[in-house]
Amino acid sequence: MNYKDTYNDWLQNPYFDAATKEELRAIADDEKEIEDRFYTELQFGTAGLRGVLGAGTNRFYRQLEFGTGGLRGVIGAGTNRMNIYTVRQATQGLANYILAQKGQDKGVAIAYDSRIMSPEFAKEAALCLNANGIKTYRFTSLRPTPELSFAVRNLGCIAGIVITASHNPREYNGYKVYWEDGAQITPPHDKNILAEVAKVTSFDLVKTMDEVKAKEAGLYQEIDQEIDDAYMAELKKQSIHPEVISEMAKDFTIVYTPLHGTGNIPVRRVLKELGFEKVYVVPEQERPDGNFPTVAYPNPESPKAFELALALAKKVDADIVLATDPDADRLGVYCKDTKSGQYVSFTGNMSGMLIAEYILKERTATGTMPQDPALVETIVTTDMAKVIAEAYGVKLIEVLTGFKYIGEQIRLFEENHTYHYVFGLEESYGCLAGTYARDKDACVAVMMLCEVASWYKKQGKTLWDAMLDMYETYGYFKEGLETITLKGMDGAEQIQQMMADARENLPQAIGDYKVLAVRDYKTDLRIDMADGSKSPTGLPTSNVLYYELEDHAWCCVRPSGTEPKIKFYFGVKGASLADAEDKLEDLTKGMMALFDRK
Repeated sequence: MNYKDTYNDWLQNPYFDAATKEELRAIADDEKEIEDRFYTELQFGTAGLRGVLGAGTNRFYRQLEFGTGGLRGVIGAGTNRMNIYTVRQATQGLANYILAQKGQDKGVAIAYDSRIMSPEFAKEAALCLNANGIKTYRFTSLRPTPELSFAVRNLGCIAGIVITASHNPREYNGYKVYWEDGAQITPPHDKNILAEVAKVTSFDLVKTMDEVKAKEAGLYQEIDQEIDDAYMAELKKQSIHPEVISEMAKDFTIVYTPLHGTGNIPVRRVLKELGFEKVYVVPEQERPDGNFPTVAYPNPESPKAFELALALAKKVDADIVLATDPDADRLGVYCKDTKSGQYVSFTGNMSGMLIAEYILKERTATGTMPQDPALVETIVTTDMAKVIAEAYGVKLIEVLTGFKYIGEQIRLFEENHTYHYVFGLEESYGCLAGTYARDKDACVAVMMLCEVASWYKKQGKTLWDAMLDMYETYGYFKEGLETITLKGMDGAEQIQQMMADARENLPQAIGDYKVLAVRDYKTDLRIDMADGSKSPTGLPTSNVLYYELEDHAWCCVRPSGTEPKIKFYFGVKGASLADAEDKLEDLTKGMMALFDRK
């Protein structure tokens, strides 16, 4: 069927409820909107299902595709929208895979965030699993994504589901799938689950059941405080110098905003139990609200998300200003520069490096560093990590973009008895200290960064002072990110064509930088540009091109797994901050010129 046929089927099929049909009738005269909702299925991408809320497939030219980690899309009626029907369809595929693995008795843990329809989607997922004879453990109220990762392991579940669209705009929601190790699904499970979801070609194949009957059968179980307490205990174990926190508690001031998400309760709790006394929460952003009334884009990477927090910080003279995204797996940071009196923003690379160096330095100093320690980062994360790891004799391992690959390394370390994980980070404001979870955790990041900042304040330094010291010691590394948004069917085709053209036309230079080698992770080849020789990349297949450049520079391009975007990453090393900024600007201009489609 074409997208219009699918649209009409949704209008006529008795399976779909009256509200869904009413929503679809309202767009009857909007051909472009019908196409957008139904031209495809909502894609199950690198981080799960994520899409705009609404009835429809996108809306109808495709189905919302279950990709390598789940769904993410706009909420609404349609096959390319997040709605109860696409959630059930994805869950039925997951259920079929769990049954094939004979994991139904282990059960599935389910959590959700503050977004619109999150509780409803979580319940629909649970009841679909229950109808297939699979036990579920559903949190009674919203919880951070990393707590779900913890719960999977704590309860011994075969899988986990989180309903969240992370930091996407308010019209989005999503669906992320975790496996029994607590990490988002990786090969072979991702492809196998995808295959099962693809087999669910009709909503007639989707099972569900009544909530009361599911509870009576012992299939639908609710979880709350017991998991919270166990999770908190693991967070606090990551502290290295609790005595410093106690000493500085009255002199260290924190401003925090959960951006209307899940972070408020767990972040405040862990800071209080560690002993921090001066914690101010932005009152306008404290309550969970899927409409995100104070921010257009609930992303801690965005300066606009910090406007209210910075205003409060100036009033209370805060040492540090923190924001977590709606599902509390990403952390944004500002810190006061005492010389200028202004608050300086930190990238995910910068805050991650501050935590990483603190852990490596103080674990070494206190004799608590494990044998064969390893630091794990993604290929688009700062190269400063390599230098720091080398300085402390720690193995540095690079993985593909996506924290699931960092979580996977923890499992492989344990299974193969090779390294001991000490820290992992990605450039997109996510990191994890400890192995209690297998996904990035903004709650532990808040905790660790506040400890780091307290530790430096005891020495008369701010976090910004500490960052400058690190630049002086390890080099002035600087990174950047650019994106091109191309929505709809035409946009998806353009993105794929851009990647194909880039593969066909490997450059000898990007801006003023000579290209030394190109890594094509789709073909698993590293091409040496000097002699044309080829070798394996050593990483899983992914639609990514990585350019190794002279003078410690690099850049990378890949389609987003969660949004209609193509992303460009950059990294340079300068002789000073100003030099690094100039080099980054020049490299960015050179790279974007290659992909200019005007």
